[in-house]
Amino acid sequence: MTNIGDATEVRLTGRLEFTDHDRLRDIVELVERSDMRRFVIDLSALEFIDSAGLGMLLILQEETETRNVKMIVRGAAGDVKRSIDLARLGEIITIES
Repeated sequence: MTNIGDATEVRLTGRLEFTDHDRLRDIVELVERSDMRRFVIDLSALEFIDSAGLGMLLILQEETETRNVKMIVRGAAGDVKRSIDLARLGEIITIES
């Protein structure tokens, strides 16, 4: 986790799948405790995401939106980017290259 001004950035590594719900809870708590205006999720080091992982991104979007925080997903590549594109998450979440 990195704090830069009014933004917080979290870098996810490895895999994001059903068994990672504890990671999601930790990130939601971070959003709840912070006074950030922007929340950036860096996926550049994420190797795999399954449908549950995609759902976790949607839950995070919902959590940030209710707190008037702008969530940005950045750096998705390879299979992770393909999964995000296939799920059409870019229609709901701000996705940056």
